[in-house]
Amino acid sequence: MNQLKRILIISAVFPPEPVVSAKLSEDLAEALSGLHNVTVIAPKPTRPFGFNLHKDRNKHKKYKLINLDSYTCPESSAIGRLRESYSFGIACKKYIAENHKNIDVVYMNSWPIFSQYYIVKTAKKYKIKVVTHVQDVYPESLSNKLPKASRFLNFMFLPIDKFVLNNSFKIIAISSKMKNYLSKTRNITESKIEVVQNWQNEASFTSYVPKENSIQKDFTFMYLGNIGPVAGVDLIIDAFISANITNSKLIIAGSGSKKEDLQKIVAKSNFLNIQFLDVPDGKVPEIQDLADVMLLPIKKGAASSSIPSKLPAYMFSKKPIIGAVDLDSDTARVLIESDCGWVVSPENTEELRRKMFEVAGLQKYSLQEKGIKGFEYAMEYLSKKNNLSKVTQIINKAL
Repeated sequence: MNQLKRILIISAVFPPEPVVSAKLSEDLAEALSGLHNVTVIAPKPTRPFGFNLHKDRNKHKKYKLINLDSYTCPESSAIGRLRESYSFGIACKKYIAENHKNIDVVYMNSWPIFSQYYIVKTAKKYKIKVVTHVQDVYPESLSNKLPKASRFLNFMFLPIDKFVLNNSFKIIAISSKMKNYLSKTRNITESKIEVVQNWQNEASFTSYVPKENSIQKDFTFMYLGNIGPVAGVDLIIDAFISANITNSKLIIAGSGSKKEDLQKIVAKSNFLNIQFLDVPDGKVPEIQDLADVMLLPIKKGAASSSIPSKLPAYMFSKKPIIGAVDLDSDTARVLIESDCGWVVSPENTEELRRKMFEVAGLQKYSLQEKGIKGFEYAMEYLSKKNNLSKVTQIINKAL
């Protein structure tokens, strides 16, 4: 392999946005720029909705970061998100066309449908190999949110996704279930698809020293992550209020389009032991240290073949987890395989209420044992140490 190849990383999100795909792309840029010339193109930072982004353009030393001028839509809007994808795709198309002589391979972790289509089509025109990282299956994911329009969406967008994946040099799927599904429904040979689970940087968790608190605190349930329409945080609130567990607290930590609405609902309920917290960048381990049990709700069908980023973060904090997820999902599989928590049916307030009540009555050592099992599993299968190198190897093979 020749040195100093020119790699273009196209990322739908990038730091200072504190979301997982942004961190993945940053990790890749830093790792690959040790041997190659790396350029990153991304939209202007806007995620998550309502988050205070502290922009720092002076730290990018080993690679070049370019924020393209394209339309952005951090709010949850199907039309707005499609427009965002189209706009970013057109901006990427223009960049590739103007710079194709300086690009040897493209790594793409971009918005589904339109942006992916324009990126792959333009790269194909200039005979540039594309490694496509699939974070969620589209248009099926969109169809699940809009079931009445599912036939139309699949008719319109499934051929586009097939074009994108069939014209990619390699495809990275984030679970074996996703790989099998894409292979069957997109008519792609399995050898073209590599499975690499998304990772979290375990260093910030392993270096964190938990604070000793001699004061007896309330038993604390916590959700930490994006507070959006798919998250199911409303389910958590309803179950917690219904459970009415003595000496307990619920913390909702994070930002998102549904946060303000949920705060209003809680205020009207007059339930005083529900608290909302912001999560400054780098403070996840410290905030999760406040919890006894982490909560992971996902609405039906929303993550059947993907593992949400908050799961490894919960596990690295050595916290047991209650997952309200599809029982046949990869998230449920990880929770069961690792024995780090409990799985209940999604969108079932009564079942979640009973489980929260049961778990609050467990001995502290039982909770700690579950948390340690989750940490050990995450270190082996969901860590940056073990997974980043897998993706860099895939990209290097494309050079």
